[in-house]
Amino acid sequence: MATADLTWLIIRNNSSSLLKRNKQSLSLEANNVKGKNSFRYNGFIHRKTVGIEPANGGIEPAKEGKGVILITRKSKGLRRPAKNLTRQELKKDSRRTIATIRATLRANNYRKDLVNPAVRRACAILKSQKPVVIKKKARGTKKQ
Repeated sequence: MATADLTWLIIRNNSSSLLKRNKQSLSLEANNVKGKNSFRYNGFIHRKTVGIEPANGGIEPAKEGKGVILITRKSKGLRRPAKNLTRQELKKDSRRTIATIRATLRANNYRKDLVNPAVRRACAILKSQKPVVIKKKARGTKKQ
């Protein structure tokens, strides 16, 4: 396996998941927590990566699809891509979900720089899955 530095030099400007808009380089690959095209957040090149996805797998919140999926890469099975990723579905409330993400990444010695972006992404996904509550406006009474 090539080193992460060499792989980054090859794919940083030429990648199928690269998206350049408004003077920003974004990346659409899996396990890129921030979506930035940078060495730090790239999901292809590092041995241990973290990904957060919605539990229903789509953008729109489903009625039953609450929660997030924590995707981590094993450092041992790099030559077997099918067995390389572990998926952990987290369907508890948001506090337990965040605590589980932090504990899992800390216990398995994952990169410390990916913990906070993973938590922020999970919070954003959980917030988007909440139903929208429309508040009724207070209206005055009619005078006769």
